[in-house]
Amino acid sequence: MDFRLSPAPTPIKNWHARGEFQDLLGHSIFVIDEGSDELPVIMLLHGFPTSSWDWQLIWDALARDYRLIALDMLGFGFSDKPNSKNYSIHRQADLVEALIKAKGLDQFHVLAHDYGDTVAQELLARQLESSGAGHWLSCCFLNGGLFPETHRALLMQKLLLSPLGKYLSHLTGYATFSRSFSSVFGPQSKPSIQELESFWWLINFKNGKHIFHNLITYMRDRLQHRARWVSALQESTIPLGLINGSVDSVSGEHMVARYKELNCRLDYLAELPIVGHYPQVEDSSAVLGCYQSYLKSLQ
Repeated sequence: MDFRLSPAPTPIKNWHARGEFQDLLGHSIFVIDEGSDELPVIMLLHGFPTSSWDWQLIWDALARDYRLIALDMLGFGFSDKPNSKNYSIHRQADLVEALIKAKGLDQFHVLAHDYGDTVAQELLARQLESSGAGHWLSCCFLNGGLFPETHRALLMQKLLLSPLGKYLSHLTGYATFSRSFSSVFGPQSKPSIQELESFWWLINFKNGKHIFHNLITYMRDRLQHRARWVSALQESTIPLGLINGSVDSVSGEHMVARYKELNCRLDYLAELPIVGHYPQVEDSSAVLGCYQSYLKSLQ
């Protein structure tokens, strides 16, 4: 591990030790894969600007009954972070499919959050076209910008997407990050100092904060490919669920209302009334219980 920025917090070192690096499409991608090959598989897709470590609070309990596979997508966590403008959702979807093929996965469930929701929408569209890798058994979305018209971006995100973004990436420090990041959590479930420091450490690994302005272009992707990605939700032949933190100002209850208004497929819905944008971090026990209930309903 690269400790030049500062020693990694213990939970991060432990997470790193449980994973491996795989060469996918010419990049070194961090992957954590735990559980017997005999168990049903869940593929977990993280959000922006974080990493697979987002899942650590629900990981061990889910791993009792499922083989779990998660990656740090390109530009995130422990994975490569090239200083490139080519950070498209389609490219991330290609990486996920390369991992699916490398692992030889036949069928699996998908659990996604935030940025990972958008990657999952592209992957779902490919499933419906019969061009996707593997066979999806289900998908469950945590809070995310499924519809660009309901995504209420933070000021920081808007500035990163602007011509000022390159400079803002370099100037952003821990204090600014912690204020902005904490603002999307529920008032009763703010991240701890240890959690904030761990998130920030992972962002800075391999100088990652300096590419924020390149990663944030997913917001343009959502506008450009809205018809394709919303259609995938409406026409899905695969069970779809939502577990949503209602007080999330970015993608909370207003996003759920739009989901219903657009008649998107909805096989399961759990609304967490006092939780914000990171439900798996803010109330991991509730998310775990809801997701297990969803999976059980599919049996």
